[in-house]
Amino acid sequence: MNHTARKDDKTYTYKDYLTWPEGEHWEIIDGVAYAMSPAPGRQHQEISGNLFIELGNYLKGKRCKIYAAPFDVRLPRQGETEDATATVVQPDITIVCDPDKLDNKGCKGSPDLIIEILSPATASRDVIRKRRLYEANGVAEYWIVDPSNQIITRFNLDDDLSRYRQAEFFSREDTISPIIFPELQINLEDIFPKLEEQS
Repeated sequence: MNHTARKDDKTYTYKDYLTWPEGEHWEIIDGVAYAMSPAPGRQHQEISGNLFIELGNYLKGKRCKIYAAPFDVRLPRQGETEDATATVVQPDITIVCDPDKLDNKGCKGSPDLIIEILSPATASRDVIRKRRLYEANGVAEYWIVDPSNQIITRFNLDDDLSRYRQAEFFSREDTISPIIFPELQINLEDIFPKLEEQS
């Protein structure tokens, strides 16, 4: 999704976020607000939909729940109140297995799996800043989906739950399994559109 930072020096919080006009989509990362484009491209939507179907079908009747953007994930620092929370993100796909983290506003705390689908405008933020953000907040598993190169990069926390292990890469010819659902095999040929369909 396309992001543009707000042109001011104010530090924003979740309380501010709730006052912004309905229909506008924003993320706040460490107090900096980023506008999100109103509609991702067709290829982005296809990939997101394909992943959501595969994961959603598997999760039917299970404890874990899956959500597609826009879905607010609040990541408060230790001791930070709800209103003062300085990080609110809207991942493309979010899976949460702890029902206590869910409320009518979305998710408060770290999801079990976050998936972000890259666009040219978000690539550096999703690959660098959000990876560090999710690692620091204990998001157990993070997938970065690169539509142009048809690759998924997977990160998952180490045994100490303190940092991400070495990245793993999966191409269109591979299958991928979420670490939290190792029995689920996702064939990436079913996720990425054929090259001739991308034009």
